[in-house]
Amino acid sequence: MNTVRRAAAALAAAAVVLGTGAALPAAADTPSPSASASDGSSPGGLYGTGDPTYDGVWRQSLAFLAQRGTGFQPSDQSVDWLLGQQCADGSFSSYRADTTKPCDAKTMRDTNATALAVQALGAVRRQAAEPEKVNTAVTAGADWLRSVQNKDGGWSYTPGGPSDANSTSVIVGALSATGVRPGSFTSTEGRTPYDTLLTFAVPCSDKDGAGAFAYQPDKAGKLLANADATAAATLAGLGKSVVSTKASPDQAPTCQDLTEPTIERAALNGASYLAKALAKTGHLTTPPMPGSTDTAEKPDFGNTADAVVALAAAGAAKEAQPALEWLEKNSAAWAKQSGPAAYAQLILAARATETDPREFGTADLVEQLNALGPAPKSPDTSAAATSDDEESGFDIWWIIGIGMVVGVGIGFLVSGRKK
Repeated sequence: MNTVRRAAAALAAAAVVLGTGAALPAAADTPSPSASASDGSSPGGLYGTGDPTYDGVWRQSLAFLAQRGTGFQPSDQSVDWLLGQQCADGSFSSYRADTTKPCDAKTMRDTNATALAVQALGAVRRQAAEPEKVNTAVTAGADWLRSVQNKDGGWSYTPGGPSDANSTSVIVGALSATGVRPGSFTSTEGRTPYDTLLTFAVPCSDKDGAGAFAYQPDKAGKLLANADATAAATLAGLGKSVVSTKASPDQAPTCQDLTEPTIERAALNGASYLAKALAKTGHLTTPPMPGSTDTAEKPDFGNTADAVVALAAAGAAKEAQPALEWLEKNSAAWAKQSGPAAYAQLILAARATETDPREFGTADLVEQLNALGPAPKSPDTSAAATSDDEESGFDIWWIIGIGMVVGVGIGFLVSGRKK
């Protein structure tokens, strides 16, 4: 879930539309071009001042999830901004500059942005000024995602394209977090998202990418390991989302091929791949951009943060710890340059490993994120518990962690041991 994956995904979608079908490499950790308002403030409740063309909805949604995970409720202005981005059919684009114009056939719908917006709005609806309006938006978004599910059970970045591991995983995580069983999302041919994800799983017998997930098969049908896809699919396979907490018991991940593959085993295999990848340098790397004169690999901060979350969710927090410590020491400049989504990713990585995001190295990540948009409501007023379980359960879910889903993760770990 690289902070600039929105731009790469948009280009990949364009390639599909144009008929090339080529899978692009993961984007480098470079912020999108700056296009702030004339007074330097973010426009109308949006977090950050960088160009929102490719990531406006994505970064707003990530910011909400990070804020709810630390007990803050986004401002009503920010929530209204995200609601205003939704099309009448329930979908979201990466960003709509003019929301007074209704979406039409030319509007490029973004399944990834829609999924994360659904998850984010689901997380803030209890304390929103108009909870019913937000709830309607969540339902409409989920319904639209169901309507554009591919026959194989998965999703592409834009409707109509071939399924990919990243899009399918983001949607699975969002559905899980909003109380929907992803396995109940069957296609017209009876296929589930998990059926699709298993087709992207690289077998443990593969010398180069044992246990990983591919973004998509290449032109020859070969599955090539992709760290971004692996982190996303590992979470999805465990039935979890980007807002996950550390699973117990701790267990070093291993890779094991089964005669009859299961999504749970594939997820643990993915964790095994990530652990080995991080062990090489303490962080993930990204290759040089095509045509670049600088041929050296660069640290991949965003995907390293996502790998930390995936490993912690799989019960491998010990293997994730060195990477988290590397992020604490080295991510400040990247986060400042990249903006809200980067701060949100780091907050989620900290929470997943039970690290205080307010003392992340020398940084207070929560304060830095909150400063990039309208001031959120404080924990005292937005997340107060109530005796009504129906009203309070959602907020407790986000503040203390997804306890029920962690329990599911424990079951997967035990199942993996037996197999």
